[in-house]
Amino acid sequence: MASTDKTAVPLSSPKSEATPPSAVAAAAKSPFNYSFVDVVLRVLLFAATLTSVVVMATSKETELVPVPGFPSVRIQLQAKFNHSPALIYFIAALSVTGVYSIITTLASLSVVLNPTYSKTFLLFFAFFDVVFVGIVASATGAAGAVGYIGLKGNTHVGWTKICNVYDKFCRYIASSLALSLFAAILLVLLSMISTFTLYKKIRD
Repeated sequence: MASTDKTAVPLSSPKSEATPPSAVAAAAKSPFNYSFVDVVLRVLLFAATLTSVVVMATSKETELVPVPGFPSVRIQLQAKFNHSPALIYFIAALSVTGVYSIITTLASLSVVLNPTYSKTFLLFFAFFDVVFVGIVASATGAAGAVGYIGLKGNTHVGWTKICNVYDKFCRYIASSLALSLFAAILLVLLSMISTFTLYKKIRD
């Protein structure tokens, strides 16, 4: 009985398309433009600090306030930012930060146009952005403490709240504090971007 030999047909493996080296290199490079984002955030920082300073500087209100012990006698008293050292420090800190934002915006634009000294500028940004985070945060905390006393008072030491009388003044302070908090968040983002971009350039 004759045996039939079956010829084994080799299975052809599917062809794997090799990725060109140029495509791999293009994929490795991030298309995200950190320099452009840095410029935009610094412009926003300037707008936030300038608006915060203007709002705080214009926060004043005059009201008739009863004299303690003589409720029927009322005198005119004005609430203004320069009556509190914490609010004066707040305006000074935010003003310096605004000037810093102008300088760094111009420096960041120069990095976009001429990246020759980008590492030097990025090192400068990474250091001073963190410094100004601390400055803005401390100013916001100091002014916020004054605002909280004005809003709630302190019965333990006999400090009465004033926001029930000077409501417009307190609204201005609250708006200025919100803008300064936004500026602090922008500075945190800027410090992160500067540090990350500097790390990428050093590694490359």
